[in-house]
Amino acid sequence: MTKFTVLVVCTGNICRSPLAEQLLRARFAELAVPATVCSAGTRALAAQPMTPQAAALSLRYGAAEEVHTSQQLTEPLIAEADLVLTASREHRAEVVSLHPRAARYTFTLAQFARLAESHLEETVLIEHAVRGGGGPSDDSGETLRAYVADIAAIRGFAPPLAHSDDDDIVDPYRRTQDIYDLSGQAVDKAVTVVCRGLATALGRS
Repeated sequence: MTKFTVLVVCTGNICRSPLAEQLLRARFAELAVPATVCSAGTRALAAQPMTPQAAALSLRYGAAEEVHTSQQLTEPLIAEADLVLTASREHRAEVVSLHPRAARYTFTLAQFARLAESHLEETVLIEHAVRGGGGPSDDSGETLRAYVADIAAIRGFAPPLAHSDDDDIVDPYRRTQDIYDLSGQAVDKAVTVVCRGLATALGRS
């Protein structure tokens, strides 16, 4: 059975991406999705903790208390991932510039959730539990990678957004608690849909 890895990316790796990382890890455990999660920043300082506000949001939305240390985004981290979720379109562009092949499996977090929700509504995802006309695949990594490929395939057919920045999650760093709350709500909402989609692909939700 091959491992499925999710990489979450923001700027400093101290607010949005570690929050998403911790929520993804918690929800994967709840839904029995066998995936690993890590995060990094496009302009991260080494070994910095989450901001207190982001850490509090993580606990509020149900993640376990964890010690987080920031790390800089690197090409090997991207190459080793099966799915890259970014806080904004700018981060997605930076990921792809470092590793062009990642264009196939890199999305903003909000974008992937939007596409996954559309796919779920069409009740197509259950097909990913069946491969090659046989029974369920016993390789969860293979099944999840196939699911990501299908989400990528419908990306170009999605209706255009009213506002292109709707696929970005606001950066709360050094801003008010209201902005932290807005950012946290957006992360939690997107993570919930992403995890439900992955779980459904495995026939586990």
